[in-house]
Amino acid sequence: MFKKFLLTGIAAVSLLAFSFPVESFAHANTHTVQKGDSIYKIAMEHGVSAQQLQAMNNKSNAEIHPGEQLQLPVALNESEKDLLARLVEAEAKGESYAGKVAVATVVLNRVDSDLFPDSLKGVIYDGIQFSPVLNGTINQPASAESKRAVNEAIAYQGYDRESLFFYNPDKAQSDYLSSKEVTTVIGDHVFLR
Repeated sequence: MFKKFLLTGIAAVSLLAFSFPVESFAHANTHTVQKGDSIYKIAMEHGVSAQQLQAMNNKSNAEIHPGEQLQLPVALNESEKDLLARLVEAEAKGESYAGKVAVATVVLNRVDSDLFPDSLKGVIYDGIQFSPVLNGTINQPASAESKRAVNEAIAYQGYDRESLFFYNPDKAQSDYLSSKEVTTVIGDHVFLR
């Protein structure tokens, strides 16, 4: 009985799993607007689109002011992308491409959230959050589709519904998650914030 409870708890807590090698990992970034800055200039300096930068900062136009703090998308190096792709592969194997993108997006949202560690590695290896970390499947190679899903999730930052959790209700139950707002359902996964 305890083993079943423990496995159910682990499954419920393993809301999202991604796999990246253990190296230096990305941190959430901000930019303090300086005199002469523009959304376009800042976006070009950081390799993102002006539209994405506006979306990440809930701006309906390109107006910015000196001293303002702008949130920047999480930037990942190749090792981090591989880790995330392996987590996506292990967590969302058998799910649609959209489901894989959504799983990767949750992890990136967690890096940006004050509720979770501020690095990709920190989020992925945070306690018993992700069953692939616990059972070792995060160490398996990622498919080409999972790698593409990670790249799309990186480009998608700021356009999502701020999901921080996901789970498969057929495999796990959680009173904690039942109190969260559902943002979308994709395949077998329910995404929440």
